[in-house]
Amino acid sequence: MTDVSAPSGDEAALRARPRADGSAPRALVIGATGYLGGRLVPRLLRAGYRVRVLARSPERAKSFAWGAEVEVVGGDASDAQAVASAVADVDVLYYLVHSMSAGPAFEEADRTAARTVAAAASRAGVSRIVYLGGLHPDDAPLSPHLRSRVEVGRILLDSGVPTLVLQAGVVIGSGSASFEMVRHLTEVLPYMPAPRWVRNRIQPIAVRDVLYYLLGAAHVPASANRTVDIGGPDVLRYGQMMNGYAVEAGLRQRAIAALPVLTPRLASHWVNLVTPIPRAIARPLVESLQNDCVVKDGDIDALIPPPAGGLTPYRRAVALALGRVRDDDVETSWRDAEVSAVPSDPLPSDPDWSGRTVFVDARTAFTAASPERLWDVVEGIGGENGWYSSPVLWAVRGWMDRLVGGVGLARGRRSRRRVAVGDALDFWRVEALEPGRLLRLRAEMKVPGLAWLELRVTPDDGGARYDQRAVFFPRGLAGRLYWLAVLPFHGFIFRGMANRITAAARAS
Repeated sequence: MTDVSAPSGDEAALRARPRADGSAPRALVIGATGYLGGRLVPRLLRAGYRVRVLARSPERAKSFAWGAEVEVVGGDASDAQAVASAVADVDVLYYLVHSMSAGPAFEEADRTAARTVAAAASRAGVSRIVYLGGLHPDDAPLSPHLRSRVEVGRILLDSGVPTLVLQAGVVIGSGSASFEMVRHLTEVLPYMPAPRWVRNRIQPIAVRDVLYYLLGAAHVPASANRTVDIGGPDVLRYGQMMNGYAVEAGLRQRAIAALPVLTPRLASHWVNLVTPIPRAIARPLVESLQNDCVVKDGDIDALIPPPAGGLTPYRRAVALALGRVRDDDVETSWRDAEVSAVPSDPLPSDPDWSGRTVFVDARTAFTAASPERLWDVVEGIGGENGWYSSPVLWAVRGWMDRLVGGVGLARGRRSRRRVAVGDALDFWRVEALEPGRLLRLRAEMKVPGLAWLELRVTPDDGGARYDQRAVFFPRGLAGRLYWLAVLPFHGFIFRGMANRITAAARAS
């Protein structure tokens, strides 16, 4: 269940204003399963709105954490009947859809959907439409996707319903396609041959600030029917954005060479080659960077005052997106099992190619031994008891760690049979412990990244199941090369470890 009772910070100042009859206003979100829509819905709920969503796949919408708290109407934005049902008795309509497909057909699809929604909203007497468009210069040719966004904004502005078109550039948050391109390019390439647009000026904005403006847009006067630019406090060149990311990610700053020969088409192929971002998405992203992309005026401040603490600087937005800090400056790691309310966090609905790169080696084995016997073996791992696999390879890894200034295997363990959170186990540290169930170790050996080893015991049909995961967050290209270098040894080490741990439990 989504917590809808406690808006925080600036969200509390943007609570829904009751209707004349005292009932809560209704918000319709078109695009609720997208990057921003999925983050906006729970904030609308916390602000006191009754929320309805229009979703092509109702099952997918209901699978979100907030799915049980909203009304779901099946259909897409070009389905006149579905849209008519969705806009009934709606006060504010959020239009957060835009095609990222290729070819001329997407412009007509965007146009048809916008006209369908505009007409239905006008007939239903919707009080306000809020649309998120793309930040762009007024005096330069636009890419097809930016041109289509501008056209959609005009259609909504001409609908007869008061409309606020918020135009944003690069959105900084885990899962945002723009941010993911910065992330992956910076992490993979220590040296980047790049198009000339790396020198263009860009005004990125944190996802939390975009959501703040979206919430605030519901409160602007009915007389406001216009386009307004939004951006963060920093104006940077794209190359500076990459190096700002590198600093926050603990990487060396990247050497970037601007080459005049890389056309948008070639650049999108290049991005697709060195990052997991699909070319169909990379190309519109690259095309949108062909010109300076900065806020032209401060008109937004007269409509929606800035957040009480000010807009989020770029470097802090990156740190939040990386999970290095939260609102209370607490470090986080992959072990956080649930998505928090922080909008910079990844959501389960984000694309597979978004988020930090994670390498995982997962093994499962079964034993007829009891879970208690298996746990005794797991809890006793390391030190004099060893690691149950390839002792020579473990010893070599320990020697290598000592050679580069690491702790090696010499620390052993404090107790032969029991461990506690914080204990050292050779070159690991006990990070989490659920007696009888889970032992999670954080690596303290010298590696180009962050590493964990998780050992889990589960009762299984009269015996026990053993699950083992090695998780590695690579740092830059060196981290990726390190994982590839040790990958051939995983079959010996981790497979043998799982098999021998379960065998030891059976023999004990």
